[in-house]
Amino acid sequence: MSQSGPIAVTMRGITKRFPGVVALDDVSLTVGRGEIHAVCGENGAGKSTLMKILSGVYQPDEGVLEITGVPRRFAGTREAEAAGVAIIHQELNLVEELTVAANIFLGRERRTRLGLLDDRRMTAEAARLLESLDCPVSPLATAGSLRVGDQQLVEIAKALSLEASIVVMDEPTSALTEAESARLERTILRLRDQGTTILYISHKMDEVFRLADRITVLRDGRQIRTVARSATTPREITGWMVGREIEGHAFHHNRSRGDRLLEVRGLSLPWPDHPRGYRLKDISFDLHAGEILGVAGLMGAGRTELLETLFGAAEPTWSGTILLDGRPMRFRHPREACAAGIGMVTEDRKRLGLFPDLDVAANVSLCSLQEAARGPLISQAREEALVAGPVAATGVKTPGLHASIMGLSGGNQQKCIISRWLLTKPRILLLDDPTRGIDVGAKAELYTLIDRLCREDLAVILTSSELPELLTLADRIIVLAEGRLTAEFPRAEATEQKIVEAATM
Repeated sequence: MSQSGPIAVTMRGITKRFPGVVALDDVSLTVGRGEIHAVCGENGAGKSTLMKILSGVYQPDEGVLEITGVPRRFAGTREAEAAGVAIIHQELNLVEELTVAANIFLGRERRTRLGLLDDRRMTAEAARLLESLDCPVSPLATAGSLRVGDQQLVEIAKALSLEASIVVMDEPTSALTEAESARLERTILRLRDQGTTILYISHKMDEVFRLADRITVLRDGRQIRTVARSATTPREITGWMVGREIEGHAFHHNRSRGDRLLEVRGLSLPWPDHPRGYRLKDISFDLHAGEILGVAGLMGAGRTELLETLFGAAEPTWSGTILLDGRPMRFRHPREACAAGIGMVTEDRKRLGLFPDLDVAANVSLCSLQEAARGPLISQAREEALVAGPVAATGVKTPGLHASIMGLSGGNQQKCIISRWLLTKPRILLLDDPTRGIDVGAKAELYTLIDRLCREDLAVILTSSELPELLTLADRIIVLAEGRLTAEFPRAEATEQKIVEAATM
């Protein structure tokens, strides 16, 4: 798209500093009305900070923001929304105890002529928004009862309810299945055709090159360049993002499989309040030392429930047999699994992985406090020495070990959680969609790390919503569909088409 049409957003010389970090350094951006403009960069590059300035979450230290040619300096998100700017955050911001409809209209509740809450109207409007996204969620369901993918769709419906002329989407498909992502893309194109301006942050190059008119690349808080989609390639964009070429590599090559560590036989997990009656049904597989077992399946297939059951985090109502080193195991709590040498990185880091009131070092050392203690107290020196290695090994970008964990980008938060489990020296690591929201450069680093650990005899069970990721890393892939194991493929026989066919059986 050229710049001959009306301009919706102009940002000139935007600079933003945080203690110890220059998040943005003299960034300028112009976006036309009805344009889909992708903003790409590694975690920590400044993408989300730039979008938070546009949407009123932050104010710039220097620079000028204009909306349709009018200078603006938003004191908060309410002012930005009033000017027609809405943002869909990467991290979910739903109130779990409220219904879906109440979340969509939170702070903008519909009221009757008497000033009372008009629940019927809000429910009806929420239902229409969800239907436009092909989202089957009931507007009366509580937000906390939904899986991450459905919660993301509710966040999108919330932004669409504002009828904004400028919509910022920060990794909106990070927790969505391919089918859900396709539905969202149709919605995005429809909004563009209606004249809505969309700023789109994504690490997924296939999405960017399907949707974007132009692409801006940021690196280390600086603008590298802005280019028309038709004038570049995914490889060139990723090279600008990381400052080097990202080489493709099949990480599963030449790994040797060791002894059998885990056997699962006839594993079933009931679901009493659901017509299907089960979350998992008659699942059987083996896991060997030095092996990565991939678990594929659509949202709701049971991938997370499988890992939670193995980790002792599911309801203790499951049946079947779990053998570790040939001995039956029935973990009643994750601490028992941890003591047995099993670690788990959850798919929802914000709710289940992070402790927001603790700093980076405390989050990483949490499962290894005895090694950081001197008597009954935690020694700061010991803790720093303990966590420095895994933090460096996973490539965490942080101003310091005692920086706020919530001040890090989503990808760096995830790397801190992986560092936490590496400290426990696990024999089996359960990774539930571990690269969700992580950029291509960080993914390559994590792939290399996981591959190295497997070559040191760690066994990994990996779920992922991205099939290329499973095909890149896994030695074998099992496929789940509605709680049932429908196929198993050795890596040499696995293809995206075969996996999708098995996932929809």
